[in-house]
Parts: sequence; C-alpha cells; structure tokens
Amino acid sequence: MIVAAIRHAVKDFDNWKAVYDTMPPTSGGAKFARVNRAVGDPNMVAVVSGFESVDAANAFLGSPDLKSKMKEAGVIGEPRIEIYEEVEAI
Repeated sequence: MIVAAIRHAVKDFDNWKAVYDTMPPTSGGAKFARVNRAVGDPNMVAVVSGFESVDAANAFLGSPDLKSKMKEAGVIGEPRIEIYEEVEAI
C-alpha cells in the first residue's frame, strides 16, 4: 500500500471540508482517506490516503482538478505532500 499525506493550512475548515467532500481522494482511486485537524489549530489539516501504487497516488495528487479544488477550498500556501510505502499495519 502506498500512503499519501497532504498537510496544509486552510482559511476556514468548514468551507474546506464542504469542497473536499466534492473530490475526496477516494474519488481518485484511493482505498481510504482520513481527514485530520491539528490539536490547537482547527484550520491546519492533514489528509492521509492509501493507494495501490505510486503511479495512482501521483495521478491523483498531480491532477489539475485537485489543484483547482484546493484553491476553491481556501488552502493557504503550498501543501506539504509526502508519499510513503506502508511497511506494517497492526
């Protein structure tokens, strides 16, 4: 399993979530997606998703539609995107 983590600040979580719900990672082939907020800063968001391959993760993460949705959702600055290979799940 390939795990993608996207971390970014948003102007308003509720607005961000409404836009996110129109194009969650599962709409782009992710097997799961988890939305997280930073303790103490509800406008700092981390989305963790699982993909079958690096190519599938990159296809979703590099999508022009995703970039457009992030702008519409009020993402502040450049998101931090990291891709991992899952080694163990307990």
